[in-house]
Amino acid sequence: MTVSVMVVDDHPLWRDGVARDLAERGFEVVATAADAGSAMRIARAVRPDVVLMDLNLGELSGVDATAMITGELPGTRVLVLSASGEHDDVLQAVKAGASGYLVKSASAEELVDAVNRTAVGDAVFTAGLAGLVLGEYRRMAATPDEEDRPQLTERETEVLRLVAKGLTARQIATRLVISHRTVENHVQSTLRKLQLHNRVELARYAIEHGLDAEPEAQT
Repeated sequence: MTVSVMVVDDHPLWRDGVARDLAERGFEVVATAADAGSAMRIARAVRPDVVLMDLNLGELSGVDATAMITGELPGTRVLVLSASGEHDDVLQAVKAGASGYLVKSASAEELVDAVNRTAVGDAVFTAGLAGLVLGEYRRMAATPDEEDRPQLTERETEVLRLVAKGLTARQIATRLVISHRTVENHVQSTLRKLQLHNRVELARYAIEHGLDAEPEAQT
């Protein structure tokens, strides 16, 4: 299935170049937009799988556009592609609902991989930024009530921890020496137990409840 993409950036040469590169790599580039208002209007009409979003869009920022799109179009995921690697920008984008964050220095191969992974619900970040997001969610999270938390099996917890670290299902299967299908079964079981909808929500749940940390070694 071809992934449909909309590219949002206020710089026409960059916007058109990214759109052309993605189209040449087999993506269906259904639209482009230069500002947040246009992005929202067009997204409502074309409902892309992934919106590739710049942050610097003028009066309404890419963060504003991200919040509007993810709030109104649950089937559309937003991947930020920005020149900024500032911590505040990353955290604001994630809090607005972005599924991931790449800096514009990312290679073409990294961008293609990130768009594909975003389309299937993975959380994707430029190296070094994932740890920042993990730390912020830990800081914000309240201490969970153990009695109210749904009970996961040991294997489900292992899979959830690796999902939160951004690993794909195949990478998790390799790490745990189990089949890809078994990983997917554990993911679906955990989604049902936690009443969540996708891997991004799973990752956020794991971070908020401290389940992304490696267990301490037994002595």
